[in-house]
Amino acid sequence: MATEQQEQSRIEQLRHQNADELEHIAGREKENLEGWIPNLASDAEVREALEKAFDYRGDITVTRKDGSQVTGYLFDRRTGTSLADSAVRIIPSTERTKLTIPYSDIAALAFTGRDTAAGKSFEAWVKKYWEKKAAGEKNIAIQPEALD
Repeated sequence: MATEQQEQSRIEQLRHQNADELEHIAGREKENLEGWIPNLASDAEVREALEKAFDYRGDITVTRKDGSQVTGYLFDRRTGTSLADSAVRIIPSTERTKLTIPYSDIAALAFTGRDTAAGKSFEAWVKKYWEKKAAGEKNIAIQPEALD
């Protein structure tokens, strides 16, 4: 259990940082992908964009080569030796089925949804906790935000 002096020291330290600064992990650059439409000119660009889409915690919109579009959460990807034997799996935002789309069928990709994980690091949660504690609140419970 921390002493009052240790708590005050930690509160002062956190007061000078914002949630975005706290979210950074040493050695990893935070990218803001929300709204990004990557160039998919080469196989390498397709693979790189889909890896980023897999790590993204918002909806993406995939435009297939036949012109149809799917907007939803990309929850899985399977990489093979070529684009034809690689695929992404998406849960469309309008239904609860799981679609599999080969990389070779993807004409365009857009990061259209809000990144629900942005600013939600453990350090940001701890900062909110210490701010509430410094304000004298008791029985502190920080609730997650609604996902819309």
